Amino acid sequence: MNAMPLILVALAIFALAYRFYYSFIAAKVATINEMNQTPANRLYDGSNYIPMNKWILFGHHFAAIAGAGPLVGPVLAAQFGYFPGFIWMLFGSVFAGAIHDFVIFVASIRHDGKSLAEIAKAEIGKLSGLTVSFTTLIILIIAMAGLSIVVINALNHSAWGTFTIASTIPIALLMGLWMFRFRKGKTVEATIIGVVLLVAAVIYGREVPGSAIGNWFMFDHHTLAILLCIYGFFASVLPVWLLLTPRDYLSSFMKLGVVVCLAVGVIIVMPDMKMPAFTTFIHGGGPIIPGSLFPYLFITIACGAISGFHSLVSSGTSPKMLSNEKNIKMITMGSMLAESMVSILALIAACSLLPMDYFQINIPVDKFPMFAEQLRAMGFTETNLAWLSKEVGEELSGRTGGAVSFAVGMSYIFAKLPGFESLMSYWYHFAIMFEALFILTTIDAGTRIARFILQEMLGKVYKPFGQTNWLPGNLLASGVVVCAWGYFCYTGNVTTIWPMFGAANQLLATVALVVGTSYIINRGKFKYSWVTIVPLIFVGIVTTTSGIMNMFTIYLPLISTPGKAAMGWVNFLLTGIIIACVLIILFDSLPRWYKTVKNKAYVVDLGAVKS
Repeated sequence: MNAMPLILVALAIFALAYRFYYSFIAAKVATINEMNQTPANRLYDGSNYIPMNKWILFGHHFAAIAGAGPLVGPVLAAQFGYFPGFIWMLFGSVFAGAIHDFVIFVASIRHDGKSLAEIAKAEIGKLSGLTVSFTTLIILIIAMAGLSIVVINALNHSAWGTFTIASTIPIALLMGLWMFRFRKGKTVEATIIGVVLLVAAVIYGREVPGSAIGNWFMFDHHTLAILLCIYGFFASVLPVWLLLTPRDYLSSFMKLGVVVCLAVGVIIVMPDMKMPAFTTFIHGGGPIIPGSLFPYLFITIACGAISGFHSLVSSGTSPKMLSNEKNIKMITMGSMLAESMVSILALIAACSLLPMDYFQINIPVDKFPMFAEQLRAMGFTETNLAWLSKEVGEELSGRTGGAVSFAVGMSYIFAKLPGFESLMSYWYHFAIMFEALFILTTIDAGTRIARFILQEMLGKVYKPFGQTNWLPGNLLASGVVVCAWGYFCYTGNVTTIWPMFGAANQLLATVALVVGTSYIINRGKFKYSWVTIVPLIFVGIVTTTSGIMNMFTIYLPLISTPGKAAMGWVNFLLTGIIIACVLIILFDSLPRWYKTVKNKAYVVDLGAVKS
């Protein structure tokens, strides 16, 4: 099948949903009021609460939520065929993901930019507030590890890729200083500088391998894990204007630019989907995802449809930078639909490869012979991997994790454009940088959000910790968070981390939908609560099922595997704790919903109206 109909259908449905369905929700469910003074204006502190231009905030929000998930999840799920993933991303993003992000963002704005845990405490009760804090912190740590492992696999022993990614840090710092210190408000100037330097880094990166500085950027898995932890620490500690916001802004330009270029490339090239609509792996036994389509499709593809991590961004950094409530729809729902489009393009890029090439890239070299005969029996006999490896300048076999197969698929599409046939190696490394920037911007925001949550919890024991601008608390909380996700990243791999990340991430989405439903009901909008209850029921059932299956089919066997026992126990116990916490929050909420509706004990958001 040609990929064009998929693109056109997705664009049409997204446009209709944004224009009509989301306008209805903004007006009737959230009652957006542009006259309300936002926390960024009312609580301005020059560090965390700073009103930002709506496009810069859109860039930050999109960059923060669009981590590895929209690129990696669809690529891994392609083993089931292209159709299941496409349908889940299309309807999941419209009816679940965008609503989830929007409602939590609105609730955070009405609670002075507070975190999901603080919102839960106010809307449900102290027990749920404490449970959400604990659950969120665990899930964030797992999420950071899951995202980190992908970029580490992509940059492992790749001097070109590592150099390019490393270059983005000083470029972002320069942009931050330019926009907020040297030339205040000169966003266009900083953008031009950043984009030019970014392109130069990609082009020059080809000369790095084999040069005098080549070994400076050639790292193995463990060294990259340590370097990533160091980066995450400083990204969490530094003021948002210096690294976080300019880097996300720069990243969003490249991300959206690449998405547009890839969409145009797909339209011009009109690649065929070489992967069938469905494969026999929908019943289980796949080489990449061992489980069946239900429930594993829905936790493998997270960010492209609905992601709990988004609720942390929507109640973390972004609400503290909103200048006007009228921009919430564009920032949250617009970002979610853009991310879903990225996911669909990633699926198309992966499925445009020959199926045998796709599986050779995504299965470890030592395990591929175990599945080779089965793949041939499915009709996947043709391969082009040797030529692809030569063209991109990297050995592609066994580069698991999804990032590499997406980059190869993307460069393969671009190389078919007139005049670009000889530039495949540039496109490949540009795509690797594109993916790594997605991931690193999420690590920026995720580590900072986890720091906020930990400081809120520690603030109940020692009050200064509750002040996010208190430097000792900032340093200690950031260090603890980074060391925690760094442990999983250093000791784990995609096979062990991604299923736990997927299940934990979607369980967090379940928690956020419970909190969002509580917010809606408490405002006297019970008749509109179906907008969150319907996705809550579906996501809750799917992710609880997958979490339990992970515990007994993946983690329990690890416990009896030599050298893997500690990892197996940690994964088993953490997943069990998260599921228990989700159930506590749900059963704590149900009586509150009933009493609120019965007694009509509604809350009125008066807002802080601008003078």
